[in-house]
Amino acid sequence: MNKTIAIIGDNFMLPEVFRAKIEKVASGDLDIRTLQTAWPDEPMQFGNAALGLDKVKEYFGHPDEVVDFIGDAEILVTQLAPLSEEMMKRLPALRLVAVSRGGPINIDMAAARAHGITVVNVPGRNATAVAEFTLGAILAETRLIRVGHEALRKGEWRGDLYRADRTGRELGEMTVGVVGYGNIGTKVVRLLRAFGCNVLVSDPYVQLSAEDRNAGVELVALDDLLSRSDVVTLHPRVTEETRDMIGKDTIARMKPGVVLVNTARGPLVDYDALYDALVSGQIASAMLETFAVEPVPSDWPLLQLPNVTLTPHIAGASVRTVTYAAEQAAEEVRRYIAGLPPVNPC
Repeated sequence: MNKTIAIIGDNFMLPEVFRAKIEKVASGDLDIRTLQTAWPDEPMQFGNAALGLDKVKEYFGHPDEVVDFIGDAEILVTQLAPLSEEMMKRLPALRLVAVSRGGPINIDMAAARAHGITVVNVPGRNATAVAEFTLGAILAETRLIRVGHEALRKGEWRGDLYRADRTGRELGEMTVGVVGYGNIGTKVVRLLRAFGCNVLVSDPYVQLSAEDRNAGVELVALDDLLSRSDVVTLHPRVTEETRDMIGKDTIARMKPGVVLVNTARGPLVDYDALYDALVSGQIASAMLETFAVEPVPSDWPLLQLPNVTLTPHIAGASVRTVTYAAEQAAEEVRRYIAGLPPVNPC
């Protein structure tokens, strides 16, 4: 039976990679059409009530253009294309949406259920990429890589960074606190263990693996982690419970001179409180990879501080993220065509 598949990719999740992976595993007569959008060269959007997209966020594409392209397709494979209830009403043939990301927040999930549309995702698609990036971020701060680099850029040779009272510290003599023990947090812990550091984990909803317990990793309350850690790295999802979890009160409970790393989500941090702590030295330095507002404003105060490393939300961007996400989406398409249940229904 002929299956019509619409693929909406972009300059990261390339539509031709989706197509190649689907054609490799799916059988039958496939009618596949592809569209490549301009993200990330152009920014994504975060909701637009005027276009009926108030219930979706982190999407890219105009509703009319998306609907016109999907047309009579039964299957949509995408990373960022939005789908609102009004759009679904105009797509009666659509039955499966494969979203190649960890959270399908570009889809109105309540509407999808009401319209009988199955939505699948790719949890942990970039977990390895983010975990590796996190280790790089920690090392950049603890070993003063950023400090030395920025000085040389200015023509300044910082020989004083060899002084015992200014030089960096090895991870093996430090305590690192990992907040959140999901797909990424568990991988960060595994990488940290190789450095021989003392690892603390705070996550009220999980238990440590036997491997981590046997390696000496401790599961502790958040306050205990904050007071004992030389480095704190954030990896929870954003919920009402975790929003602004790093704020004035929690920062006050941190070990003075701590290094903070956030490769998770911007809303986990109260930026005003963080700014004050960086200025006072309560937090010695921070590495921030994600932000509550993206792109960040050019006059953002944290851009002016010398003890902050900033990157433009690229921790999850790797070639393997692309191919792995496409492979998982293709497998969901194969299973749908074969009449099998999805692996990762949302």
